[in-house]
Amino acid sequence: MNLPYQLFIALRYLKSKKKHKGISFNTVISISGVAVGVMALLVVLSVMSGFHEDLQKKILGANAHAVVLSYKGGIEDYRSVMEKLKNEPHVISMSPFVLGQVMVSSGRRAHGVFLRGIEPSSELKTTDILRHIKEGSIEEITGQGWIILGKELASMLGVIAGDTVNLISPVGEIGPLGMLPKIKQFKVAAVFEIGMFEYDTNLAFTDIKSAQEFFGYGSAVSGIQLRLDDIYKASLVRDSVNKKIGFPYYARDWMQMNRNLFSALKLEKFAMFIILILIVLVASFNIVSTLMMNVMEKQKEIAILKAMGAKNQGIMMVFMIQGLLIGIIGTMIGVTGGYILGKIINNYEIIKLPADVYYLSKLPVKMKLIDFIAVSVSAIAISFFSTLYPSYYAAKLNPVEPLRYE
Repeated sequence: MNLPYQLFIALRYLKSKKKHKGISFNTVISISGVAVGVMALLVVLSVMSGFHEDLQKKILGANAHAVVLSYKGGIEDYRSVMEKLKNEPHVISMSPFVLGQVMVSSGRRAHGVFLRGIEPSSELKTTDILRHIKEGSIEEITGQGWIILGKELASMLGVIAGDTVNLISPVGEIGPLGMLPKIKQFKVAAVFEIGMFEYDTNLAFTDIKSAQEFFGYGSAVSGIQLRLDDIYKASLVRDSVNKKIGFPYYARDWMQMNRNLFSALKLEKFAMFIILILIVLVASFNIVSTLMMNVMEKQKEIAILKAMGAKNQGIMMVFMIQGLLIGIIGTMIGVTGGYILGKIINNYEIIKLPADVYYLSKLPVKMKLIDFIAVSVSAIAISFFSTLYPSYYAAKLNPVEPLRYE
């Protein structure tokens, strides 16, 4: 099949009729429809990817990649368990922790939080929480009786680094007058800010000894945090650890602990792809209508081509190339526009989010090559399939009728 003449004719048909120069209005509308659809789809998918990555980064910044827990509620011989895991593949650091719920109060203000007892030296190697200190300093985190609050929590309580707060245990302790609330005073050594409202409001840290005393753990801990060299090997490490330490201990990885959240994000991204690809489908109807109008207008030219020996396949190819060119040009414009708009949203933070409603305070954008490829291929494929009926209709035209009265 001789492609050059079909490509030449297809390019001619993209232009306006008669003496008007440039691309025809219908072609511009068709190209614009594809471009807008592709651009919208890319921006939304990039935002969804950015949201997923930013959320994952902040969750793993405040939490370990995997934790070892006990069915008995606490790990007494946690040092020996840590020794067993010392040479575990992909595990680069470990730290014990104690976790419980408390009420933290200052004056007339109070708020329920999760209090995590940590060893600062090992915590620095296991999570990033101590790298997000905004007020105070790590040097203040020594000895016992200190506490680190999230920025939003400190703001709620009206305290800053150097102030004191009271911790109130919901369990309490037995006194001469019966069950009394357990209250202990702590000094605010520092204030951290992860940037995730959930953690900045509901998480506090203290030394592990104070947490053990406050929750009545004795020498036991709630669990052991593990940091890995590859977060996507977490499930392999979890299975290996479970085999190595055995009952009553078990390991959980970050994907298990946040499965519902990340599964919802993946489903939402896929749903948005399906919904927004409908924009490209609508644009494909413009391509169909443009090609059908061209076929009706060019009946005499089609008849002449057939009279000169052009086959049905050649006529089909002319209009298929025309529609495909519209799809390719629209996709290229849409990809360029989506990339530029994504960069603008990411660099200038033109869209702000209420942190108390969403997990993040700004709209994150993460442009992935795989998203650009998937959208481009989908748009061009839809454009191609929209050419089939008009091309087939053009190829089946009877060449005698248009030339009868010439």
